[in-house]
Amino acid sequence: MKHTKSERGQSLVELAISIFILVYLLAGAVEFGLAFFQYVQLRDAAQEGALFGSMDPEGAIEDRVRGASTSPIDLSYAAGQITVTITAKDKTTGNAKTLIDACEGDGLEVLVEYKHQIFMPFIPQFIGSPTIPLNATVTDTILSPIC
Repeated sequence: MKHTKSERGQSLVELAISIFILVYLLAGAVEFGLAFFQYVQLRDAAQEGALFGSMDPEGAIEDRVRGASTSPIDLSYAAGQITVTITAKDKTTGNAKTLIDACEGDGLEVLVEYKHQIFMPFIPQFIGSPTIPLNATVTDTILSPIC
């Protein structure tokens, strides 16, 4: 089959466009995977803090959360980027109370928040933010009597 002069290079242009789209989709999958892995790390750190706090509510729960993991986010180093919130919940009403007033059987809620920085180009313009907020909450029951 003989190609006319106007069809020369058409396959190369199609290949370039296709490769661009495929690479962009692959980068999106990598971005999603990294964000998911970071979320799992935050959830595990919150679980570690809640478990530690259920045994020792007056202990250094935030230090335990921050020391739980260093990869992919160094929780101890990224102190300005990681927010840890610890709240006691009354066992009968579910209302928040201070850790000092918490008793055996009350809930201990650990919330860990982080903003994932998007590395893919053009995505921040589509979603309106260069970050994706990630947070994990774990609630455990206080086992050690304080009251």
